[in-house]
Amino acid sequence: MLYLVTGGSGSGKSAYAEELAENLSTKEEMVQNISRYYIATMKPYGSEAEKKIERHRKMRKEKQFSTVECYTSLEKVNVPEDCIVLLECMSNLVANELFEPDGAKENTVAAILSAVDKLSSQVKALVIVTNEVFSDGLDYGIEMERYLSYLGKINRELAKRASKVVEVVYSIPIYIKGER
Repeated sequence: MLYLVTGGSGSGKSAYAEELAENLSTKEEMVQNISRYYIATMKPYGSEAEKKIERHRKMRKEKQFSTVECYTSLEKVNVPEDCIVLLECMSNLVANELFEPDGAKENTVAAILSAVDKLSSQVKALVIVTNEVFSDGLDYGIEMERYLSYLGKINRELAKRASKVVEVVYSIPIYIKGER
């Protein structure tokens, strides 16, 4: 099953997604022991980012997530079958694929969607976090416009594939698709 969680910066979407992944694995643990994996896509740029990443690693470990760092090439990620995976976040992954030297560049949309399909087919549940960055109404340069276009295409396709789509606003989940 695929779950898509979206929201603005600081909306509470990450906390909601972690809780969802924990609840999914706990519910499944009654039948068998389901492991949790956290695919982290934030590339550390500078000491502040490194501190934030380290803080998040410790927090996830306390919640029994095994962390897999993945900045590009999601298709290369290997996790055990039938686990619960939380991918945080699609916005970073799209930027990395688009702008990093080893990224997919103009093939970003196809590469990411193909990798998500592969990952989703092998795991018990895949929870993806993405950002809602489309409502500020500002004009951007060509590269930012391309990034927003790619992220928008990916988010639309993920929403079509997802069993549940939730937007989190001020820590309040709003169910767009699927039941609570």
